[in-house]
Amino acid sequence: MEVTTGRQIVLAARPSGKPRLTDFRLEEVRIPTPRSGQVLLGVQYLSLDPYMRGRMDDRESYAKPLQVGDVMVGEAVAKVIASRNSDYSEGDVVLAHTGWRTHMLSNGPGLRKLDPSRVPVTTRLGVLGMPGFTAYSGLRVIGKPQSGETVVVAAASGPVGSLVGQVAKIAGARAVGIAGGPRKCAYVKDELGFDAVIDHHKSSLVAELAAACPNGIDVYFENVGGAIWQAVLPRLNKFARVPVSGLIAQYSELTPGDGTDRLPATMRQILSKSVTMRGFIHSEFVEQYYAEFLRDVGAWIAEGRIRYLEDIVDHLEKAPEVFIGMLEGHNFGKSIVRVAP
Repeated sequence: MEVTTGRQIVLAARPSGKPRLTDFRLEEVRIPTPRSGQVLLGVQYLSLDPYMRGRMDDRESYAKPLQVGDVMVGEAVAKVIASRNSDYSEGDVVLAHTGWRTHMLSNGPGLRKLDPSRVPVTTRLGVLGMPGFTAYSGLRVIGKPQSGETVVVAAASGPVGSLVGQVAKIAGARAVGIAGGPRKCAYVKDELGFDAVIDHHKSSLVAELAAACPNGIDVYFENVGGAIWQAVLPRLNKFARVPVSGLIAQYSELTPGDGTDRLPATMRQILSKSVTMRGFIHSEFVEQYYAEFLRDVGAWIAEGRIRYLEDIVDHLEKAPEVFIGMLEGHNFGKSIVRVAP
C-alpha cells in the first residue's frame, strides 16, 4: 500500500533555559506531490548540531529564528523519490536543508548531489560536512597553526573538535584535547592521536591544562565557552589566535553565569597578549575553501590520517531526546538520526 503521510517535528514552545521534550511536537502530514520543476525528497539521515539551539530563541543572530510551529531546521542526506526537475532523477542522493521531517519538496537550488560509492553518505553531515568544514576553515583562516605550536580544543571527541586536533597534528603542531569522561578521553588520546587530553569533569582542569601546555597555548579553537574558556585564557601566549565557532556551554543560560563580570579581565588579557580572537560562521569561507576542504580531508581519510566517529540513532521521533542529550554532552561522535533505511 502506498504511503501517503509523513512526519515532521516542529518547535512547540520556546525553551526557558535547557530545552525539554515538551518544546517539540511530532506531527503527521500529507506527503506532497511534486509539480513541474520540483523534486520530492525522502530523508534518510538527519544531522543534529548545537547551532539549532540558538534558532529556537527569539533573538537576533546570524540567522532568522524559528517561529513557534515551524519545522525544526537541519541538514540531511535525502533520496529523490519523485522528480519533475530535469536536473534530478529518481534515486539520486542529495545533501539538503530539509529540517526535521521525513519528506520535503524542493525546487532544486541548494541541493548537492552525493556519490554513495565514494564515501559513506553520513560523512557529508559530519567529517566531510558542515562540522568538518567549520574545523578546517576556522583553523586554516584564523588559527593558522605552525609546526611546534600548541593547539587546544574542547569537545575534542565531537565532530568539530576531533578534526581540529587531527588537522593541527598534520600541520606539525601539538594537539591538546579537552573532553568529558574517561571513555571520550581515551578515544581522543588513543584513537585520534592527540598529544594530551584532559577530562573537564575533574576538578583538576586548570592544573592539568597547565601541565599539558608547559609552553602555553598558541591556538585555542573555541566551541564551548564557559568554565573551559576561563581555564584557557590565562594560558594563552602572546599573539595567540582564537577562532570562535560556538559557545555550547552558554546556549541555554538564563542568567550571566554566577553574576561575576569577567569581561574586563578577559579584555585586558586579549590586549596585553595581542590575542587575535575572531568569531566566524563556516559559510563565510565556503566559496574560497570548500572544494579544498573536500579534497584535503577526503584524501586524509583515505590515507588513514583522519579518523571519525558517528553516533547514529534510529527513528525521527527520537530526534528531540538525542538533541537534548547532545547539548549535555551525552553523544559520542557526530549526532545523526537515521530517519529511513
